[in-house]
Amino acid sequence: MAEQQSPEEKFHLITRNLQEVLGEDKLKQILQERELKVYWGTATTGKPHVAYFVPMSKIADFLKAGCEVTILFADLHAYLDNMKAPWDLLELRTQYYEQVIKAMLESIGVPLENLKFVKGTDFQLSREYTLDVYRLSSVVTEHDAKKAGAEVVKQVEHPLLSGLLYPGLQALDEEHLKVDAQFGGVDQRKIFTLAEKYLPSLGYSKRIHMMNPMVPGLTGGKMSSSEEESKIDLLDKKEDVKKKLKKAFCEPGNVQNNGVLSFVKHVLFPLHSEFVIKRDEKWGGDRVYAKYEEVEKDFAEELIHPGDLKASVEVALNKLLDPIRKKFGSPELQKLTSRAYPELAKSKGGAKGNPKNSDEEEITPARLDMRVGKIVSVEQHPDATSLYLEKVDVGEAEPRTVVSGLVDYVSQEDLQDRLVVLLCNLKPQKMRGIESQAMLLCASIEGDPRKVEPLDPPIGSAPGDRVFVEGFEAGMPDDELKPKKKVFEKLQVDLKISSACVAQWKERDLMTKLGPVSCKTLKGGNIS
Repeated sequence: MAEQQSPEEKFHLITRNLQEVLGEDKLKQILQERELKVYWGTATTGKPHVAYFVPMSKIADFLKAGCEVTILFADLHAYLDNMKAPWDLLELRTQYYEQVIKAMLESIGVPLENLKFVKGTDFQLSREYTLDVYRLSSVVTEHDAKKAGAEVVKQVEHPLLSGLLYPGLQALDEEHLKVDAQFGGVDQRKIFTLAEKYLPSLGYSKRIHMMNPMVPGLTGGKMSSSEEESKIDLLDKKEDVKKKLKKAFCEPGNVQNNGVLSFVKHVLFPLHSEFVIKRDEKWGGDRVYAKYEEVEKDFAEELIHPGDLKASVEVALNKLLDPIRKKFGSPELQKLTSRAYPELAKSKGGAKGNPKNSDEEEITPARLDMRVGKIVSVEQHPDATSLYLEKVDVGEAEPRTVVSGLVDYVSQEDLQDRLVVLLCNLKPQKMRGIESQAMLLCASIEGDPRKVEPLDPPIGSAPGDRVFVEGFEAGMPDDELKPKKKVFEKLQVDLKISSACVAQWKERDLMTKLGPVSCKTLKGGNIS
């Protein structure tokens, strides 16, 4: 098929739906002469979910265009950016990634024999690669390394050297994998430009860089915070897919930040060249769309109901997930999954006799509904000199009322318009006659005087963004934490501030999608 295509047709397949291509002229030149060699890498940390179908469908495009495609399981990169996971666990996660990525590709009809799978440590520990790391470190500045990793490496006030090495190593992968191009999300643009700047200084050629847009997830983008909690795992059951899709943000006529529409555009159309909206006969029956633009136009004009769009995506998504569920139903892969993600297995599992009761008793941070909030107003509590009365936007229709005892530690001016972290599923409690609807989480160090600082979400966070503990991303919080169960109190014992001022639970970072939660100065403090 690919050999019958013109260079122009291949170029269209390779670049469609991308946000940006650096080196278009070089890409066109190579396609005139031979097939393109491209690689896509993924750090083997958290469990892949349905959003991974976006790069997978693009990889399918590359193969249709005759490209030689390498998939890199970046275990060394995962260690550099996520050192809470020891090597033995990363090895298991790398095995899991390989199995699940292969299952995803098989589910969309991609022949695996046309792909090359490589593990990072298979070549990144070689003498030649190691010497190149040292050579690169002699020319890359600390400023450029930090800037390059700003959107993909955890950002802290005092970064570890490992995080500064990360972008340079990703650049070197291009040379040592002997590819023409690297493919990734637009969030990696700064790493790509670092590679273009510094690889020639080592005598290596500048590569082509192809970038997907940052596509909102099925439950991502502009939505309520309860919907933010929903994330569709590749192994979710059909009833869970239905439940989570119902929560997805899909406002009638709104095509902005609509993860459901984005999935249609970036996955379903590239794979199938058409999309069927399933409707009751009284509403006109099923309609087949040959172009995504027609779907978006009809949705914008409210000719497609959100419920029909979600139901149609549900059907298509389950067709993609069924082969993956079947493959991972084997005892061997079930065992691999539970070993690679032991905490997730615990949080979902329980005693065989009464799983519902066991889920309720399992104390994990996945049960905490933590969100980014923005303080929109702050004033003195009318009946307590030590308390503030705050209105905090947490991504809901109305701000929440929060009472906090910060008068002696933080000024009103410092709190006004500040981004904070709130625990939102505690039972509302009256404090001096006013009901507090959430807890503002702070770092503190006891002493004379006692020091207290509100936790800081990463720069760029928005009200309603979910805050989670690494390794517990897939968990769903309780609707309300029952006071008698003391779930938060039991978890709070292990909530600490690291030596790098990062908020952690059992040395696992508190995170948003943009990076770790931190505080300004209180190293070693407690969180309450």
